[in-house]
Amino acid sequence: MAVKFNPYIGFKDQARPAMEFYKTVFGGDLKLSTFKELHATDDPAEENLIMHSVLEVSDGMVIMASDTPSRMEYKKGTDLSLSLSGQAADEKELTGYFDKLSEGGEVVQPLTKAQWGDIFGMVNDKFGIRWLVNIGADAEK
Repeated sequence: MAVKFNPYIGFKDQARPAMEFYKTVFGGDLKLSTFKELHATDDPAEENLIMHSVLEVSDGMVIMASDTPSRMEYKKGTDLSLSLSGQAADEKELTGYFDKLSEGGEVVQPLTKAQWGDIFGMVNDKFGIRWLVNIGADAEK
């Protein structure tokens, strides 16, 4: 399995209509998961917001997005992250990237098991760019 690299867009309550629009532009297969489905909120107002979405286009292009929950800051202009993802076979490579990106930067979320079963972490590198690293659920840490 190869490591995948793609944009991850953060929205404030607009992930569903935005991703549905991008599907009309690019085509492909759209998957939407709500905060409720992923057991990721105690706030009834956030239950139907999108915690994770992925639009996979036939030519290999992938766009991911989510809504920003109220417990996290949403600031226009800083709503784009870069995502690195893979499976257990890629764990050493992805962990190495995470560690190197952390040097001189700020770990926002250490690489730990997430609600959806994968190992996930976030880091702002020393240039202020947010990176998301996701290692598939079959990875053991």
